Amino acid sequence: MAVFTEVTHEEASGLLAELGLGSLQSLQGIASGIENTNYFVTTERGPYVLTLFERLSFEQLPFYLNLMHHLAAKGIPVPAPQANKQGALLHTLKGKPTAVVTRLKGRSQMAPQAADCEQVGAMLARMHTAGQDYAEHQPNLRGLTWWINTIPVVTPYLDATQKELIETELAFQKDLAASSAYQGLPKGPIHADLFRDNVMFDGPTLSGFFDFYFAGCDTFGFDIAVCLNDWCIDLATGQLDPVRAQAFVAAYDAERRLSDDEIALLPALLRSAALRFWTSRLWDFYLPRDAAMLQPHDPTHFERVLTLRRQSPWSYQRAA
Repeated sequence: MAVFTEVTHEEASGLLAELGLGSLQSLQGIASGIENTNYFVTTERGPYVLTLFERLSFEQLPFYLNLMHHLAAKGIPVPAPQANKQGALLHTLKGKPTAVVTRLKGRSQMAPQAADCEQVGAMLARMHTAGQDYAEHQPNLRGLTWWINTIPVVTPYLDATQKELIETELAFQKDLAASSAYQGLPKGPIHADLFRDNVMFDGPTLSGFFDFYFAGCDTFGFDIAVCLNDWCIDLATGQLDPVRAQAFVAAYDAERRLSDDEIALLPALLRSAALRFWTSRLWDFYLPRDAAMLQPHDPTHFERVLTLRRQSPWSYQRAA
């Protein structure tokens, strides 16, 4: 969500007028994140987020925007894409694919407790259930195929120990993906990037999920693992907090009952999620793009998380 493409007040005003959202009152670039250009915009009708997509194509984007529209219609609290008079959710600004979505109330909970994790786990299960009848399909673009293609690009920047870690983990994940148990896991549209800063709380109550632009069809268990590796860890060390992790998965399980294979493979999926984000952070760190407010994340964080998930597997214990 860095600013790669500068948008003027006049340019934003023109698009907002096309969408019937009223006159622009304020336009503020968002510094966090590294994928797209994002601005907070406020009009006489309320607050919105304006996004210019820097990597995703016009062909890829309908999957994400239509998914958000589908989930919002099912009562899942997500930003609602704004349509023009022709009903289109995808627009063009500065030659880039662009969307305007409603802005959620509240702020991110950056120091979550068990009660916060329970809310996120329960809503994630509701989101997965609501998305099961979503008609469009797109694979997780940061899944195994991307790891296979990207890891050889980043390994020249690693020392021998790191290289061995990432290559042995990739081999493990290839074997996992080929297993019959993995191939039988429940699948559907997932968020795939539901970190603390992609969830809003209005006071103590969860008010929504946002930033769906890594979404794709994958195992629901992978989405759970992504969350556990952020919501339920000590950020300084990467250690998993078993109390928060148990609360998260139990709340999810109460809304959408996990299969036996989902529970059994969760330790391996926690490794999958750690590998995915270590790989992407290495890529962003060593092969960055120019941006006005670019702040690449430290890749060593998920190196630690992956190492710990391998050394100390965690398993969910369903209450009898």
